[in-house]
Amino acid sequence: MPLTPLDIHNKEFSKGFRGYDEDEVNEFLDQVIKDYEIVIRQKKELEDKVTDLTERINHFTSIEETLNKSIVIAQETAEEVKRNAEKEAKLIIKEAEKNADRIINESLSKSRKITLEIEELKKQSKVFRNRFKMLIEAQLDMLQHNDWDSLMEYEEDPQSVVK
Repeated sequence: MPLTPLDIHNKEFSKGFRGYDEDEVNEFLDQVIKDYEIVIRQKKELEDKVTDLTERINHFTSIEETLNKSIVIAQETAEEVKRNAEKEAKLIIKEAEKNADRIINESLSKSRKITLEIEELKKQSKVFRNRFKMLIEAQLDMLQHNDWDSLMEYEEDPQSVVK
């Protein structure tokens, strides 16, 4: 166990013949006591300071660990969000491609149908034109025929009228 200032103060030396000067020894011991008290006080202050700093270091270490965990969690969350966004983007692209294919196929089908309808209308138009032409030619032929002339010359016998 270390010496205390009280131990130094109470220390008694045996006296011998022609020993040390008692006043000088007491003066020196008083000085040692003062210095020793200062050293002990400083030691206590330093111990308190070390304890305080150790607590602060522990506190900051705890904060650092918490921040590191938070950063890791944030990075993991960001990666998860990124992965989910990429998955969603791929799904949206697939859906858009399906819709585009469907729209293209529907458009091609409608285009073919319209093309067939146009061809059918052209055929019908040619048939109608030919029939109409034939009708007009028949009518012209009839107009140019001599039967018209004979009808104009035909006179009715008044006697033949039935009463």
